[in-house]
Amino acid sequence: MPNGILYIVPTPVGNLEDMTMRAVSVLRQADVILAEDTRTSGVLMKHFGISGKLVAYHKFNEHQAAGYVKQQLQAGAKVALVSDAGTPGISDPGFLLARECAREGIEVQTLPGATACIPALVSSGLPCDRFCFEGFLPVKKGRHTLLEHLTKETRTMIFYESPRRLVATLQQFTEVFGPGRECSVAREISKLHEEHRRGTLAEVLEHFRAVEPKGEIVIVVAGLPKEAHHEHRNKYKEEREDGPAETTEG
Repeated sequence: MPNGILYIVPTPVGNLEDMTMRAVSVLRQADVILAEDTRTSGVLMKHFGISGKLVAYHKFNEHQAAGYVKQQLQAGAKVALVSDAGTPGISDPGFLLARECAREGIEVQTLPGATACIPALVSSGLPCDRFCFEGFLPVKKGRHTLLEHLTKETRTMIFYESPRRLVATLQQFTEVFGPGRECSVAREISKLHEEHRRGTLAEVLEHFRAVEPKGEIVIVVAGLPKEAHHEHRNKYKEEREDGPAETTEG
C-alpha cells in the first residue's frame, strides 16, 4: 500500500475569511487532523462545517506523537497538520514531523496561506526584497549574543514578541541597534483592531510605554545601512592588516 500524504495547512491569523478554499477542502478529506489545541481548532472546524478526527499535536507531545502519525501515513492515511493560527512550522510545531516524513520518503505538501510575518514585513514600509526571520528571541540564554550578531545584519529583520515583553524588547533593541534605527510594530494582523506603528525605535518605544500593547505582535527592524556596513568592514580589514600590537618579553 502506498504511503499517505502529510498536508501542512495554514489557518487564519485573524479574519476567518483568510482561510483558502483548498485548505477547507483538504481538511474535509483528511482522515486525521493534528491540532496544536483541539479546542481552538474545533471552533475553526465547526465554522467551516469540517467533521474530522482531531488529535492533539503540540510541542509537549510531538516527539511521542510522531511515531503514531508515521504509522497512519504508512498505512495510506491523509493527515493534515494545523496550528492555532498561521502556518505550522513557523514558530509553531511542525518542523519535526515534516523532517521525519521527509526522511521516511513520505510526501509532504504545504499549502500556501496565512502567516503573520509577511503582512507585517510588506506593510512596514521597510525593504522587503531581502529579509531574515528571527521569530521569538531566546528569553535569557543566548539572547544578548544573538542580538550582538544581528547588529551587522543588513537585511530587514522580523521578530515575534508577546505584548507583555514588547516594551522591554524595544528598549533592548534601542540599546543594541541604536535609537534612530527604523522599525515597525504590527499588532493584531487581519483582526478588527489591526495596527502598524512605524518610526524610529525610540519613537515606537515611547508610544508603547504610553499605550499598553495588546494582541499578537510582530516587530520589523531595518537592517544596518549599507554605508555603515561598509565602514564596519573597512575598520575590521584595517585592524586585521595592522595585526596585533607587538609585545616585548622581559
